[in-house]
Amino acid sequence: MNVKEIIIRVILAILVGGVIGYERESKNRPAGFKTHILVCLGAAVISMMQIYDIEYTIKLINERSELSNALKADVGRLGAQVISGIGFLGAGTIIHDKGSVKGLTTAASLWTVGCIGLAAGKGYYSLSIISALSVIIILAFLTKFENMFREKCTAVRFQIDYTNKERAINDITHYFQQNNIRIKNIEFFLEDEDTGFGSSLYTVLLPRRAHREEIIMELRKSEGINSVEIL
Repeated sequence: MNVKEIIIRVILAILVGGVIGYERESKNRPAGFKTHILVCLGAAVISMMQIYDIEYTIKLINERSELSNALKADVGRLGAQVISGIGFLGAGTIIHDKGSVKGLTTAASLWTVGCIGLAAGKGYYSLSIISALSVIIILAFLTKFENMFREKCTAVRFQIDYTNKERAINDITHYFQQNNIRIKNIEFFLEDEDTGFGSSLYTVLLPRRAHREEIIMELRKSEGINSVEIL
């Protein structure tokens, strides 16, 4: 592999990672412009190292044929390590916040950028460019399309009085997660240290098909909750 070919592959990896990273950066995601570039470039470097290893192995075998049974070059080993290793970066972009999970799309884009970087490093130019364009279309344009089919939610506030805060929070969070109810905000008020009585205000997003009366009845079944009211 000559220097010109190396430069082309490195530039392609930087461009691919930069374009996808810019889209994530514009939406203020944890992993943005520079992170995507570095992941894509690193994957490309690993691919080129793998090619160098193969070329070097072939050269040694051509020079000394007796080494043909001793020397081996695993074409996919380093690439497989890159794909699995990017997982730790993806995990760092996933955030659990107030009952909802954020960052899954960014984690997926990082993993995909790493795969595209491997393709760029191996010299699969058409595959790299088409894949990058596909990722941009998915990230930038399919959000509106997705929202068209996503069920609209209504914001509702529940005032919940409890005597066992830990039990109440666990039961409330579990129930909301099981019924696809997203917690938007939680406010806790002062508790009575003697009785353990306390109050909280949950602002949640209810799916259109959810019944408020049924939610109140189910939450009241918890031993730690005294009363539930809609404000």
